[in-house]
Amino acid sequence: MMARLRTALVADFPLVAMALALSQPAWAAPDTPAAATGLAPFFTPAGARPKATDADGFVQRWLLLEPIAKPNRSNAGFTADYVRTALTQSLPAGQVDAVPRDGALQAGTPLRWHALDTSLFDVKLFNFAQGLGKPVYGVIFWATTVVDAPREMRGVRLAVGSNSASMWWVNGTAAAGLFGDRRMVMDDVLSRPLTLHKGRNVIRGAVINGPGLSDFCVRLLDAEGQPIRDLTTTFADPRGSRS
Repeated sequence: MMARLRTALVADFPLVAMALALSQPAWAAPDTPAAATGLAPFFTPAGARPKATDADGFVQRWLLLEPIAKPNRSNAGFTADYVRTALTQSLPAGQVDAVPRDGALQAGTPLRWHALDTSLFDVKLFNFAQGLGKPVYGVIFWATTVVDAPREMRGVRLAVGSNSASMWWVNGTAAAGLFGDRRMVMDDVLSRPLTLHKGRNVIRGAVINGPGLSDFCVRLLDAEGQPIRDLTTTFADPRGSRS
């Protein structure tokens, strides 16, 4: 398998103290959103049929929430404590665990969810925001997908890379955290061994970035460290939950 490493171009910003209050409405847009450019060629609308992973096991179908404004002039302060607090407080209480629907507004915010297939192994959040004419710097992105497993799978590890910091949950349990100022590298962090249920499993993540590009990649590895390729992704929710 050909290894893939994508480096991010990051502008040179001076370090400043992080003094923004977390109680400020996180979805308040900054003054200068990007001009809309469209989502092609990086994204297409998700289809109705389940989608398989790519040949290397990367998940390519996601529900993405429009970016939440969280100004940070530098990524140097993305400590574990800061990231956990910023991400968990970025959505109204009780709304983090809901499986959203395509086009739905996130409760308590003016932000909308988009069901998309990515054309590459990584999910280019910068281009997602830019394509919608939304803020691209100083933002938080939430992502959700529903992975269908053909059988129970034990000893599975969630393998994540992100630019910049991020946190990830599998079936409601914290699985991985990537902290500090980092570039997106495939399999940068592996979770502890997990069990995928036969059928529906929910993967949820949030990425925070200040200056520079934003993206992530996610796949699941078996107990031998090999990519799991017989998973599909779908947004069907038998419980009918809504955001």
